[in-house]
Amino acid sequence: MIETQSEIAGNTNEDPIIHDEYGEADLAITRRSPYGTLAEATYAGILSFMRRQYSKDLDGADVAVFGVPFDISVSNRPGCRFGPRAIRQASSMLAWDRAWGWEFDPFERLAVVDYGDLQFDPGYPRQIADRLQEQIKEMVDREVATLMLGGDHFCTYPAIKAHAEKHGPMALIQFDAHSDTWRDNGKRLDHGTMFYHAAQEGVILPEKSAQIGIRTNNPESHGFNIFSADWVRENGVEATIKAVREAVGDHPAYVTFDIDGLDPAFAPGTGTPVVGGMHTGDVRAIIRGLQGLNIKAMDVVEVSPAYDVGEVTALAAATLALDLICLYASQFPDRKAKAML
Repeated sequence: MIETQSEIAGNTNEDPIIHDEYGEADLAITRRSPYGTLAEATYAGILSFMRRQYSKDLDGADVAVFGVPFDISVSNRPGCRFGPRAIRQASSMLAWDRAWGWEFDPFERLAVVDYGDLQFDPGYPRQIADRLQEQIKEMVDREVATLMLGGDHFCTYPAIKAHAEKHGPMALIQFDAHSDTWRDNGKRLDHGTMFYHAAQEGVILPEKSAQIGIRTNNPESHGFNIFSADWVRENGVEATIKAVREAVGDHPAYVTFDIDGLDPAFAPGTGTPVVGGMHTGDVRAIIRGLQGLNIKAMDVVEVSPAYDVGEVTALAAATLALDLICLYASQFPDRKAKAML
């Protein structure tokens, strides 16, 4: 596969820069433009998400991908601190072509960089949420959208708070086996209670939110629109898309994908797997059906690669993360790659 980065970046005034997948490597650091889809050996090279450029410079960036290797607040099996690395590695198998099922390449519309992982001292666990919120606030203030790779689901709490500071109370589009709205006293670090607190604090609007794939008991809905895994299976993909779109409308939305939203047959590598979940293909179709919604930020969390020797979970997570970038890019149908940066 041979492409020209000049053409991809819309720069036709310079001599073409030929990229040969067997002649150039380590695109995470050698890429000359943040735009375009270029091939690199899937089994070699420095890893970044979708072979995007590693950069701490957000000038010109539209989306920053970053990892949060944190699993201190899990309530069952730990290990999702290794999730960001596993997702990046799996994404190398996808980076040679544009995402299947989408009519466009998001990397021809958006400048996407891999910002690396959040740095924190695990010896001070209560400071980690503040550090994460601060980092995202810096990105939001720069008008950069975020795709967070978890890490456990508690990470979404400080993330969505940072976005709510900018956009106001958010609609939450949540793919998950668990509601994560159980009550507690607010003093615990817990990946099953944070959306209860986010709703109580006005960070998210339950009536504008959709919880998709739920299949664990919680006697309180707290006003969320809940589309259980059974509901999705009985009513189908198109009805789910319609219901979610009606719930969210044009409100600013945060999309969070807990990988246990998938059935364990498709994502065994997670801390709290629950059988009876959704099919990866159906979930991808639902995401595609949400094109054009007012998406502000996204995440994929709870990937614990040690429980999945075949790397199926990480591959599913990488694919869904790419779908979420496509979903974000769908808001900008007329955007083209800028001149080479």
